[in-house]
Amino acid sequence: MKTAIISFTLSGCQLGQTVAEGLRKLGYEAEEFTKSIYTMEQSLYAVKESLSVWTKQAFSNYDAILFIGACGIAVRSIAPYVKDKKTDPAVVVMDEQGKHVISLLSGHLGGANELTMQTAQLTGASPVITTATDINGKFAVDVFAKKHKCAISSMKIAKEISAALVAGEPVGFYSQFPVQGKIPQELLPYEEAGEQPKYGISVSESMEKKSYEHTLFLIPSVVTVGIGCRKGTPADKIERAVDTVLEELHMPIEALEQVSSIDVKKEEEGLLQFCREHKLPFLTYSAAQLAAVEGTFTESEFVKNQVGVGSVCERSAVLASKNGKIIRGKYACDGVTVACAVREWSVKFE
Repeated sequence: MKTAIISFTLSGCQLGQTVAEGLRKLGYEAEEFTKSIYTMEQSLYAVKESLSVWTKQAFSNYDAILFIGACGIAVRSIAPYVKDKKTDPAVVVMDEQGKHVISLLSGHLGGANELTMQTAQLTGASPVITTATDINGKFAVDVFAKKHKCAISSMKIAKEISAALVAGEPVGFYSQFPVQGKIPQELLPYEEAGEQPKYGISVSESMEKKSYEHTLFLIPSVVTVGIGCRKGTPADKIERAVDTVLEELHMPIEALEQVSSIDVKKEEEGLLQFCREHKLPFLTYSAAQLAAVEGTFTESEFVKNQVGVGSVCERSAVLASKNGKIIRGKYACDGVTVACAVREWSVKFE
């Protein structure tokens, strides 16, 4: 986690250096800043612009911000830039004597609660965490989603599920994937024939099956989309073909982990643009590697004559997903072929 630490006094500066050193040992990328003429000799980054301007930049450039100073300074500084808990960085406040450390913003998804606890352990400060699920010792769906790198289908339903858990109301749990460990006692495992609670969580790459009246889908990025295309195919045609397949599967694009193809397409601009726009890794394989993949595939003699193997999209999807299961065989449209494979994955409860 890339973390900015800013202090305003000499004591705060010295505390910030201690915290930064400790966080780096824990794997954080911590940078120290100072906004006081009395701390300039401490060899920190001196903030010469206004605190508001610095905070705006920090919101874009860092995963977390630790203010060492009065809580009011932090609140006034971040107020204009707070937008969405999905995108806001973690914001933590610590007094300059290191007595208290407060999780202020993005406690779960942003990681402020975790940063608060780690900072407290490094300094001996008392951690202050106010999120309801934490203080009541309840299952936190957004923490679970972050840990499993799942997209959350609806923050509104996520909030309602958290409220239900705090109130002691039943919340269902369904997983399309294998489950390891013991499901938390406040979650009711899905039973096909039983009566379902009003709210429930569904861990699935597809949003087709709504197991509950109000279903919160947690979507892991576990699907590889294999793509073949004619030379010079523009990105918009590739986009349309992929969109058609995703719509058929009731699958959001967040379920995609990567794109795969044959190595003769590694410089294909339309494919590269599609991957850039969706921030998806692009993996390519030789014809020999693809031909060696075991399984039954939709083969084309024309494609084989052109590139040396009869199936590009299906074979590359299976290979990239580490021998994953094909969930959508070859779809062809306008010079583009698309197939999807899901890799082996599981839900883990501690």
